[in-house]
Amino acid sequence: MPQLHADTVFVGGPVFTADAARSFSDGVAVAGGRVLAVGDQAARELTGPRTEIVDLRGRLLLPGFVDAHAHPVFAGLELQQCDLTGAEDAAQCLDRIVEYVAAHPEREWIVGGGWSMDHFADGTPTRQQLDRICADRPVFLINRDRHGAWVNTEALRRAGVTATTPDPPRGRIEREPDGTPSGSLHEAAADLVARHTPAPTAADHDRALELGQCRMLELGVTSWQDALVGAYLHYPDTYDIYRRADAAGTLLARVVGAQWWDPTRGVDQVDELVERRAGAVAGRFRATSVKFMQDGVCENFTAAMLAPYLGPPDGTSPGSGLSYLDPRDLAAGVGAVDHLGFQAHFHTIGDRAVREALDAVERARATRPASVSGGHRGDNRHHLAHIQVIHPDDIPRFRALRAAANMQPLWAHIDPQMSDLTAPFLGPERTERQYPFQQLRAAGATLVAGSDWPVSSPDPMLGIHVAVNRMAPGGSDGAPLTPHQRLTLVDALAAYTAGSSWINHLEHTLGSIAPGRDADLVVLDRDPFLGSHDEISLVAVDETFVGGRRVHAREYA
Repeated sequence: MPQLHADTVFVGGPVFTADAARSFSDGVAVAGGRVLAVGDQAARELTGPRTEIVDLRGRLLLPGFVDAHAHPVFAGLELQQCDLTGAEDAAQCLDRIVEYVAAHPEREWIVGGGWSMDHFADGTPTRQQLDRICADRPVFLINRDRHGAWVNTEALRRAGVTATTPDPPRGRIEREPDGTPSGSLHEAAADLVARHTPAPTAADHDRALELGQCRMLELGVTSWQDALVGAYLHYPDTYDIYRRADAAGTLLARVVGAQWWDPTRGVDQVDELVERRAGAVAGRFRATSVKFMQDGVCENFTAAMLAPYLGPPDGTSPGSGLSYLDPRDLAAGVGAVDHLGFQAHFHTIGDRAVREALDAVERARATRPASVSGGHRGDNRHHLAHIQVIHPDDIPRFRALRAAANMQPLWAHIDPQMSDLTAPFLGPERTERQYPFQQLRAAGATLVAGSDWPVSSPDPMLGIHVAVNRMAPGGSDGAPLTPHQRLTLVDALAAYTAGSSWINHLEHTLGSIAPGRDADLVVLDRDPFLGSHDEISLVAVDETFVGGRRVHAREYA
């Protein structure tokens, strides 16, 4: 029998295996797209004349990152539109719009997004600011967190949104004193204009996935869960986009799609979800999750809170937020999909939304038949994303109900949006309860991690930096946000690898380095365990491998 040799061996540096023991090793051998052996000696013994030897030179090798909550197609579309991501203030945001308008005279609508609420007074930019830039064409710009939009007067005119237009369910029109829409549309109100924007072409959609996937691979993300597969605001239903890429062989990542639960319809949509799941059960894309959006965000008072937000000095009350689904309807929907073997993926920012989601999971588990059809036969692995504020009574319920905590760690630090638009209205007690990652970890919750890209950066190392430091990437001044909720570097890395692969039911193939696992691997440019925690955000990805194939190599100047 001929001697078996590895296709590639990695030696000369540490290996974080992300196995159950969170162990480290010092070498890996890969053959046929899978890990063949772990350990320096075993890797060298499997080295043959045609084996590629990757000298780690002290750099850390680890499993490919898995993003448990991202929207790469939406991000890719935004890259082709008026992209305001990364603008540092209102002036820079407006400058970018001016440049885009001048560069695209052929566009009937100016569409894009990525602006940040904290750049504008009270978080609400106005139509007049856009009118001064572009009055003759409609403008629709979704905000950074995708929970509102900024529009000009022409866009409101074309959509027929006036002072007499009522606020839609699950949405609010920001208004001037006489009732005229001011230009900021919160939550479902954005759809009043979004439905009139031109639909991107199939080619635009395919290019969006190509761009999104390329960026993910550059950052070492080899798998993700797309957290919204369905039509939402002006974004397309990504289901067929993924299926086309999978059929064409251009989808390199393994992707789980969380199908959108339409809050206006109820359980009559379940048959469609089952049909779409059946159409995506093979290949690299599976539609086995269902997305329930239960509330909004704190910055516009739509995150669902158990107690009201604190009001301004004039005594007016912002209320206690919005539950997008009546708790009874949420429980009915979650029970229906759970009993059919789907995973439920919840958007939960406020403590009331978290409780309502946990109540729905508890009800589904209590009423689950002895056997369920399709899916994962009861091992559904429901997860709550964002979890900004959780009531202390609900933290132990994550472990008890086997509901995972889906963190977006990059948000857990103090910035102007936190200081100006969130903390003053939550009050000191709730501010101190934000993003309780360590408390969840200590209570036995399963931690998984994601970026919510394009809401925030898809770079896992930036999220890991904040999870460990509770301070902004690159920042060493100021105070951390609730420093007692810091995670260890091992726990943060494990959440982005083993944890998130587990939530996607891929723990037997991805998320850790062991013989037989897919060789989705990442080489960092250094070993972050040897440096200061303040420098984690400086760590970059040198190389990314999917199934043993190098799909990204960093270019050095």
